[in-house]
Amino acid sequence: MPPAALKINVEQRRLLVETADHAGFIKAGDRVESFQLTEVGGAQLTLHELLRKGPLVLIFFRFAGCPACNIALPYYNRFLAPELERLGTTLVGISPQVPGRLKEIKERHGLDFLIASDASNALGRRFGILYTFDEPSRRASIASGNPIGEVTGTGTFELPMPATIVIGKDAVVRFADVSPDWLVRTEPAAVLAAVRSIATAPAA
Repeated sequence: MPPAALKINVEQRRLLVETADHAGFIKAGDRVESFQLTEVGGAQLTLHELLRKGPLVLIFFRFAGCPACNIALPYYNRFLAPELERLGTTLVGISPQVPGRLKEIKERHGLDFLIASDASNALGRRFGILYTFDEPSRRASIASGNPIGEVTGTGTFELPMPATIVIGKDAVVRFADVSPDWLVRTEPAAVLAAVRSIATAPAA
């Protein structure tokens, strides 16, 4: 990355870390209301259907061309998805990018878990995990000739912060980790511990 572009990237991440509204992030204990996502193949995914067989893990990422996402998702495919499948847990990767463009990252890495589009960032907004490009990032995005709103198909400068959310069959959040710095992602061990704790929790 050219030094000027790297500086903009670093400063945007620093600003997000310093100003993120952690109190507004989704957290353990929150109840998740019904939502709908569009899987990259066109299927409609609802909360009710996703919870049918067991707990649900949602992983929010920025977009198919995000370099860090192209490291994180294959890593989750190798070290998280197989064990979640064994535990009867559904895993969904979520981005606001439109399905036709989002399909690329699933095919490129042969991801075995669902990849879905959060239209208009509706769920990300509800979970309090969105950020808007700062002015230097906005100018650089426009100057590139391919601004982020065109890349994602949303027409906006909003993206989700990377987030991992574990939801029990009762639609209550059991674990939530949101990272304002998009280079920092949740480790599989923390997700698996949260899912296993659901299975071993005493009945209410």
